[in-house]
Amino acid sequence: MSANYETRGDVAVITLDNPPVNGLGLATRRGIVAGLESAQADPAIKAIVLTGAGKAFSGGADIREFGKPEALAEPNLLSVIAVVEGSAKPVVAAIHSVAMGGGLELALGCHYRVTAPGAQVAMPEVKIGLVPGAGGTQRLPRVLGVENALNLIVSGEPVKSELLAQLPGQQLFQKVIDGDLLEGALTYARSIADARPLPRVRDLKVTHPNADAYFQFARNTVKAVARHYPAPPRCVDCVEQSLKLKFDDGMRYERDAFVSLMLTPECKALRHAFFAERAASKIPDVPADTPLRPIRKLAVIGAGTMGGGISMNFLNAGLPVVILETKQEALDRGVATIRKNYEAQVKKGKLKDDKYQQRMALLSTTLRYDDLKDADMVIEAVFEDMDVKEKVFRTLDEVMKPGAILATNTSTLDVDRIAAFTKRPQDVIGTHFFSPANVMKLLEVVRGKATAKDVLATVMDLGKKIRKTCVVSGVCDGFIGNRMIEQYSRQAGFLLEEGCTPEQVDKAIERFGFAMGPFRMGDLAGNDVGWYIRKRRYVEKPDLRYSKTADLLCEMGRFGQKTGAGWYDYHAGKRDAIPSPVVVKMIEDHRKSLGITPRRISDDEIVHRLVYSLVNEGAKIVEEGIALRASDIDMVYLTGYGFPVWRGGPMCYADTVGLFNVVQAMKRFAANPHDDAGFWQPAPLLARLAAEGKTFS
Repeated sequence: MSANYETRGDVAVITLDNPPVNGLGLATRRGIVAGLESAQADPAIKAIVLTGAGKAFSGGADIREFGKPEALAEPNLLSVIAVVEGSAKPVVAAIHSVAMGGGLELALGCHYRVTAPGAQVAMPEVKIGLVPGAGGTQRLPRVLGVENALNLIVSGEPVKSELLAQLPGQQLFQKVIDGDLLEGALTYARSIADARPLPRVRDLKVTHPNADAYFQFARNTVKAVARHYPAPPRCVDCVEQSLKLKFDDGMRYERDAFVSLMLTPECKALRHAFFAERAASKIPDVPADTPLRPIRKLAVIGAGTMGGGISMNFLNAGLPVVILETKQEALDRGVATIRKNYEAQVKKGKLKDDKYQQRMALLSTTLRYDDLKDADMVIEAVFEDMDVKEKVFRTLDEVMKPGAILATNTSTLDVDRIAAFTKRPQDVIGTHFFSPANVMKLLEVVRGKATAKDVLATVMDLGKKIRKTCVVSGVCDGFIGNRMIEQYSRQAGFLLEEGCTPEQVDKAIERFGFAMGPFRMGDLAGNDVGWYIRKRRYVEKPDLRYSKTADLLCEMGRFGQKTGAGWYDYHAGKRDAIPSPVVVKMIEDHRKSLGITPRRISDDEIVHRLVYSLVNEGAKIVEEGIALRASDIDMVYLTGYGFPVWRGGPMCYADTVGLFNVVQAMKRFAANPHDDAGFWQPAPLLARLAAEGKTFS
């Protein structure tokens, strides 16, 4: 039983007990109903308190049941709420810590609600592409008013209980209890035990002085902000019906909206991302209870853009950081940039000045490796060159204390080779942060062949503390993200040779939903970075073909935004990408030198060639075991490369299109006489799944 029943004199207490957040799984739902029945049958019981054990009242649906028969089995949540609401004895919800989604809907079914201060209250269903499905859109407007309820439902963001309790006219909470919540709830329950009739949220009236105008305004606002997501506008529709329809009719309207949204590709993609993020933290051969190494102090090698951004992550988490550089001027520049970033946050009101001062007080700098010897972990963020990395790691091996974790921020280089520069390869790991490191959510954690399990577990745990989405990658050139983006970039180059302009390619993929097209992305990152990697490829893989347009661009000194010119032109102090006639002529001249007659290329072809190049390389990465699962690849692209969230990532998108259709498109692309021979040969895993009618998921 996942709900415990006990009596406290004349009050029964039903405690949800389904760790970690008291999800409303089938056993919990049955336990609630059983407890209510016991209370009804006991003449000594005058009232009932419903609360949650541990660190939550209830976080809502039990995600372990998603997609399983138990999720719909009776009593479902609607049935449980009906039993609560129909109780002949008053039911008081005692809310603390977390009341979200179905947990909040359950509380709204109770006759009274009391809360501890600081409880996080939310209706987050919109974040997985749904409307609340157990009366949230009908009951919440009755206790908070239309506008407050709609804001809570459409945003999906948590609000502190005491703030909601202060809203004029609110009937969500009857009392905020400081001190012992259960004792306060028992006292409150006894005070209303004999009050009749029992109040029901469903019986409250919903009004708004200018309903039609307000909902039209809300609908227009929501559609403009959430144009790729069908759920937010449906939330507006459902809340509107709470005002226009009788309660039971409004409930049916909400349920129909919930069921129809469940079938949309956007909802499937958002649910996929929700589960993928949780799956990414699970490593099959590293138990959850693996002992962790203590990380009390960090060292960072390099005070450049990446080193400074990495350092800020740990300063934000309250961990001391020492930054090492070879020259004082570089240290001074790095610290000045960190200060500038924090001061910008203070100016915008996102950071209080005292917090800024606390974080800067945790930062120290040095020019001497010996000053790093007491750090528990060091992260190298120097130039992407193996000779430079070798010097750094041989020195770290000499000065760092035993058991310290030695991490490299390399984006493409061989972590096993770097580990071999030390006498402690078990302590070496890759931590590939994405730029800007203090903003981007993704952290690729690269597991070397010798990396110890406790090192991997420690870094994954540390990633959570600095609020990163950590994805484990094996060792290969480029790991998961950059190995795939190389094929994407190669295909973008071929599109230029065949007839596209950079602007056409970028606009097509941005309309698909990418935050930035490949050429704007190159200008932002620095085209010289890719040029450096390609020069290495020309030596290591001479048979691998690239479009020469990117090399010609770099030979012109057009490295991107930092030089004021790349694939696009840029005006000083601005980031607007302005199409460049010089670049267009360079591409045309190169095309002529190859004897290629340009052709008209559709946006659909552009999008599918770029996206399917990611999918095919991703399939190879999964089959090789570089990625633990296809959904890990999706998390890399959703959190690190601007892939549209409502499409779920490249592998999820391929599943949605159908792998058979993906392979058929690849066969058409392979027939293109100007394309790279063998580029569109389906990866064995992709070909097998397509032939068997299966999906990556």
